[in-house]
Amino acid sequence: MLGRVKTISYNLRKNRAIGELASLVDNHGAELLCLQEADTVNLPSRIGALSLVRATEKNRLGLAMYVDSERFEVQSAHAFQLKKSLHDRVLSPAHERLLGARIHDRESGSDFIAASFHAAPLTARNSLRRVQISTAIDELGAIGPGLPTIMVGDYNYPVFHNRLTAHMRASGYDTNFSDKRTYNRYFLFRGHYDFVTSTGFEIARVQTLGRGSSDHLPIMVTAQRHEALLPLAA
Repeated sequence: MLGRVKTISYNLRKNRAIGELASLVDNHGAELLCLQEADTVNLPSRIGALSLVRATEKNRLGLAMYVDSERFEVQSAHAFQLKKSLHDRVLSPAHERLLGARIHDRESGSDFIAASFHAAPLTARNSLRRVQISTAIDELGAIGPGLPTIMVGDYNYPVFHNRLTAHMRASGYDTNFSDKRTYNRYFLFRGHYDFVTSTGFEIARVQTLGRGSSDHLPIMVTAQRHEALLPLAA
């Protein structure tokens, strides 16, 4: 197996935790950083050793991705709209809930897909979130057909994980949860909201990091790409 990748995913809670990111990246040696609820208008071009790839544009509190530009070359990056929940349509529209990039790894000479994802809030049904996840898989597959793919973020899916895991397995994806809950603010809503779905990767560890000023806790995903699945760089 080749190409270990360390990714941090963090829902910033309306950008409140933005000041924590540099130390998170440096302390944990992250090579990818995927954000949700970031103030996309005012994001810095660099956080620690990582460079901004792209942020969503159609909603102020949106998604962003940073990468280690010395190791990775971003070949393309795209934001996608997913099926809207009633919350999105009536209260606080979130037009783009997926940000994906095709990335070339200079160390291994191979390409993969990375994505930051933010599902509809708990006011929506799990069935709608599964539709959003399925659409996200299709959109990422179009960026790089057959490439190893890792999608991290806030899935807003704290219960009935077995059904989600089976749904992902049917799509050729694995689902991995962190060692501790990622949302503890309200008793009734505690659980694993932030996790990773992937294909072509072996997930060595998903670690919940320390609490900051967000109501979510960041996660660190350590992934290794399966050698047999590594394609030649395009």
